[in-house]
Amino acid sequence: MCRHLAYLGPPAPLARLLYDAPHALVRQSWAPRDMRGSGTVNADGFGVGWYPQPGAPPVRYRRDRPMWSDPDLPELAAGTAAAGVLAAVRSATAGMPTGAAACAPFSDGRMLFSHNGRITGWPDSVAGPASRLPVTWLLTMEAATDSVLLWALVRQRLAEGEPAPSAVAATAAQVAAAAPGSRLNLLLTDSRMVVATTVGHSLSVRHDPDRVLVSSEPLDDDPAWRPVPDRHLVVADPTGVEITPLPEGGPP
Repeated sequence: MCRHLAYLGPPAPLARLLYDAPHALVRQSWAPRDMRGSGTVNADGFGVGWYPQPGAPPVRYRRDRPMWSDPDLPELAAGTAAAGVLAAVRSATAGMPTGAAACAPFSDGRMLFSHNGRITGWPDSVAGPASRLPVTWLLTMEAATDSVLLWALVRQRLAEGEPAPSAVAATAAQVAAAAPGSRLNLLLTDSRMVVATTVGHSLSVRHDPDRVLVSSEPLDDDPAWRPVPDRHLVVADPTGVEITPLPEGGPP
């Protein structure tokens, strides 16, 4: 599968999350501790999205190579600080297309999104949920992957005015009901809050007085990290973290 993380807090160098921590994202790309289900490395691309200043749309850097092999990212990460970050490394599901466009984070306006997992029975199992999307959205998806479809389903709810926590939770529940056995760790941020789900994959959260980190795996061995139980929703910002059970079922 994949690994992903989100950070909100005082501006910090990207390198702190991607390279410097003992179990930073680059290490998770080749030595993950808890992949659950399939894959041993995350070598099918990566992406980093960050907010250059408050209120600004995010900037993205995505490549279709392993994170550890990118010659430019270390310098970029060392020289760039941000108060909001979402980054991911990819292990592509068999049969899914590759390429930078298939790598998270995906974006729309101020939103950044990532998915760790897979939809079982793809694509037939989610034909019902997908039929609710505008045809033009389906025709213009960045890549024909389960992650991009999940992003479209979340975006549709957001466009209809649904709050981000509800949109993410309802999408996870809807797809879990349509495709049982799917792994649906979703991660969304707008630079003000982080929303995440756990369905079949690991996730941990760390909250300090002025910052919050949500990550597939802890970046270090600090006891401040808390594992998130399976089938739960995380809503977090630098002021606090709320973890609640996901709703059961969902519309077809």
